[in-house]
Amino acid sequence: MLYQQTQHDRQVAAWLILCAAVIFGMILLGGVTRLTHSGLSMVEWRPLMGIIPPLTEQAWLEVFEKYRQFPEYQKINRGMSLDAFKSIFMYEYLHRVLGRLIGVLFFFPMLYFALKGRIRAGMMPKLWGLFLLGACQGLLGWYMVKSGLVDDPHVSQYRLTAHLGLAVLIYAWMLWLIYDLLTLSPRPGQMRGGVARWGLVLVGLVYLMILSGGLVAGTRAGFAFSTWPLMGSSFIPPGLYSGDPAWLDAFEDITAIQFNHRIFAYLLFVLIHGFAFFLWRRLGTFRAKVACVCLVLALWLQVTLGIKTLLLHVPVSLAAAHQGGAVVLLSAMLFAAHTARRAPAR
Repeated sequence: MLYQQTQHDRQVAAWLILCAAVIFGMILLGGVTRLTHSGLSMVEWRPLMGIIPPLTEQAWLEVFEKYRQFPEYQKINRGMSLDAFKSIFMYEYLHRVLGRLIGVLFFFPMLYFALKGRIRAGMMPKLWGLFLLGACQGLLGWYMVKSGLVDDPHVSQYRLTAHLGLAVLIYAWMLWLIYDLLTLSPRPGQMRGGVARWGLVLVGLVYLMILSGGLVAGTRAGFAFSTWPLMGSSFIPPGLYSGDPAWLDAFEDITAIQFNHRIFAYLLFVLIHGFAFFLWRRLGTFRAKVACVCLVLALWLQVTLGIKTLLLHVPVSLAAAHQGGAVVLLSAMLFAAHTARRAPAR
C-alpha cells in the first residue's frame, strides 16, 4: 500500500512539475511582453473566443483599427505600421493563450487523478486552491491591462506588481507541494531549531524582493540610474524620500524604488549566505548540501544578472533573464527551506 501511494505521489508530482515549468515560462513571457511594450496591444478581453488569432489580412486590419482607437496608439505609437503591430500583438496573444493552456493542463489531470484516487489525503483542497488562484490571475491580468487603456497609456505599477506577485505565489505553492510529494523524510515538527524558521522567513523576503522588482518594472525605475555600486555620483542619491508624503515615494518615485530594490538585494545577499552556512553546518546531509550549493549559485547568478541589466540600460534579453533568475532563486530558497523543515533534529 505504501509503495502504491509513493508511485501515485510521483505521478502527481510529475504532472505538477509540468505545470510549474509552464508557469515559469509564463512568467518569462510576461516579462518579455512588458519589456517590448506589447501588453496593451489587445484591447478586448475575450476569455473563450480570444484563443483564435486574426487569420486574414482583413481580420488583422480590424484588430489594428480597434487598437488605434486607444491612447497608446494615439500618444505613443501613432504612425505604427501593421507589421509592427503584429509583432507586439503576438507577444500579448501568446501570453494569454499560454494562460488558458495552463488552466487546461491543471484542471483535467487534477480531475483524472482525483477520480482515480491517486491524490494523497489532504491535498485536494490545496489543488482546488491553486485552481481558484489561477482563475483569479486571469481576471487580475485583464484588470491590469484596463489600467493602461485610459488617457495615460501606462499600466498601473500596483496592478502589474499584483499580477506578477500572484503568478509567483501560484508557482511557489505548487513547488512546495511538489517537494512534499517527493520527500520521504519526516513530517514537519520533527525538526527543531531556528534554521527552519529562518528558511521560511527568507522565502518571504525573496518573495517581497520579487514584488519590489515588479514596482521597478511598473515605473521603469531601472532606467533611472545605470551605474553601480553608486547611484549617479553617490551611494545615496540626492532628493531621496523628499516627496510629500515621503512614504509614498517607496511606491511611486523612481529614485526611491530603485534605491529600495538595491538595498533589499544587499540585505538578502548577506542573509542568504548566512542561512546557507548554518544549514550546511546544522544538518550536514547530502540533500542539505545540495540545497545550499543550489541556493548560493542561484543567488550569485541573480546578482550578476541584476548588475549587468542595470549597467547595460535594461536590454530585453537580460531584463527577462533577471526576472527568470528571481524565480530560480525563489525555487532554490523554497527547496532549502523545505529541506530544513523536513530534516530530523540532530
